[in-house]
Amino acid sequence: MKRRHFLATGSLAALPLPAFSEEAAILPSRPNRIGVSSYSFWGFQRENLRDIPTCLDHAARMGFDGFEVLQRQLVSYDNAELQKIKRHAFLLGLDLMGYSTHQGFLSPDQAKRDAQIKHTIDCIEQAYALGIPTMRVNSGTWGTSKDFDDLMAKRGVEQPLAGYTEEDAYGWVIESYKKILPVAEKCGVTLGLENHWGLGVTPEGVKRVIDTIASPWLKVTLDTGNFLEDPYERLAKLAKDTVLLQTKTYFGGGVWYTLELDYPRIARIMKDAGYTGYVSLEFEGKEDPLTAIPKSLALLRKAFA
Repeated sequence: MKRRHFLATGSLAALPLPAFSEEAAILPSRPNRIGVSSYSFWGFQRENLRDIPTCLDHAARMGFDGFEVLQRQLVSYDNAELQKIKRHAFLLGLDLMGYSTHQGFLSPDQAKRDAQIKHTIDCIEQAYALGIPTMRVNSGTWGTSKDFDDLMAKRGVEQPLAGYTEEDAYGWVIESYKKILPVAEKCGVTLGLENHWGLGVTPEGVKRVIDTIASPWLKVTLDTGNFLEDPYERLAKLAKDTVLLQTKTYFGGGVWYTLELDYPRIARIMKDAGYTGYVSLEFEGKEDPLTAIPKSLALLRKAFA
């Protein structure tokens, strides 16, 4: 035992330590891994590309590292079907790295908010079953626009319901997420509040919610295509709180609008903020996604290298 103790401590401790140098301490940064959202293929309209396994096959063939699942694109939330998707992705060597969901809490009706709380908790449990570590969430919209086209015509800015204000809305959203977060923590799913209309139309709105709640389980899903004015300044305000970066491209022209986004500039903003996580493509153009998505991947690989 004494001999073993000597070999384990004395002889190893006597080995010379390598000399420290500043050059050795400066390691090259690792490129961000690039994923693609299933939304990029389906887009709520291309039924031949709705099937998640088919989208996974395309994503692997194109050379993506990861895959983000749009919850509304699933045809079943049955656990057996979710496990088939998880297995399919694993065999393709793709990370299931994001779950994109929809919910809305901008209603004075407690019963409606409770229903949305339950829906969001169900989504967290689906993400957990899929092994997905982060989930996109929203504040919701006021519902005072005729439809989504009308909301886009207003540049995402909506009037509150008659008799209510944004101050009411912040209370509803914050109260709701406080009820939801214990489940997110239990499942190990970090929620990312997106800059996505409603209270998310400004970076200040997103920050107010996450800073008030102050939980490591509620951060930001940052979408490059949802700040229609001054995008770089606004993206920078949320960069340090970001857990997933969603990146829009518009080959063939946008469905609702087209933004000329400088992705090398966005990559610098994110790097300066210390962001090392996934970049997820959300293609939103009119070109065939099977030709536009590979071009988008090449653009993002170059920008985030």
